[in-house]
Amino acid sequence: MLLAEMLFFLLVILVAAEVFVNALEHLGEKLKISEGVTGSLFAAVGTALPETIVPLLAIFAGTQNQQLNEEIGVGAILGAPLMLSTLSLFLMAAFAFKKRGLQGHFNPEHTGLERDLNFFLAAFGLSCLALFIPHEISEVRTGLAFVMVLTYFIYIMMTLRASAQLVRDGHGTEAENPMFLSRLGLPTNWPTIILQLGTGLVLLILGAKGFIHGIEQAAPLLGISALVLSLLIVPIATELPEKVNSILWIRRHKDTLAFGNITGAMVFQGTLLPAIGILLTPWIPQREVLSGIVVTLLAALWLRVILTRGQLRVWHLAVNGGLYFTYLLIVMA
Repeated sequence: MLLAEMLFFLLVILVAAEVFVNALEHLGEKLKISEGVTGSLFAAVGTALPETIVPLLAIFAGTQNQQLNEEIGVGAILGAPLMLSTLSLFLMAAFAFKKRGLQGHFNPEHTGLERDLNFFLAAFGLSCLALFIPHEISEVRTGLAFVMVLTYFIYIMMTLRASAQLVRDGHGTEAENPMFLSRLGLPTNWPTIILQLGTGLVLLILGAKGFIHGIEQAAPLLGISALVLSLLIVPIATELPEKVNSILWIRRHKDTLAFGNITGAMVFQGTLLPAIGILLTPWIPQREVLSGIVVTLLAALWLRVILTRGQLRVWHLAVNGGLYFTYLLIVMA
């Protein structure tokens, strides 16, 4: 019964991802913005909302056990960028392998992808530094949190500023297929686009919540702590299914949208949420926390180095998958 419930909600998430992606492409085309903006800002933030709620609810309105709330909050905050930079990229490469092979190339728009990774590495590096700053030095921790929030707003401005030139260079968002609602006889206009986007997002949230419920029921059988549960299981339930968007785009050879959906979410969840964690949780270098941050930074740095060297191949992202399984060995040891 539990397995059937989880499979049902996973199916809901897969359908919702198709509905959301379809409407999002029409929104990007309507606004005449680049694929980088559509992927890195709109898709990334839109699909990150459900899992963003998890740590906030845990910290502000969790259980009566404050330590448990903090463990869930920290785990959910750090688990999302860990999974995005490792397992999500690996799975995207796995789905590209059949058509492109190990030596096949990915062709995302490089300047936007490099910008995403640069901002993420800088901001998430600060979250690592904050682990070693005692709570007594609150001014420094507050300053780091402020810089991380400011970093995301600077990132938004730079991404939007670059959009116009990218559209002129041929990187505008183009919708290949008609909107689902338009196939029912409705016109492709602003109200219809917004309606379909909202429907897809609501289905994503409902599907993610239902999947989390199933995971929570299964968690006691696994015998792991709330921190490890939040680091490993919650992101898989809330984040990974929504990154089906990237798999859909990579299969359609829309590499800029596919990578932007992941790296844009990394920037969003590597700046704003860790800033909250630094201010409102212990944020100390426990083994699971510190190793998770280090693995995440290594995965993002590896991708950034490969981009600097030139061609990004399918097999390169196998390294990111290897880093995820290395982290599993660390926390399960």
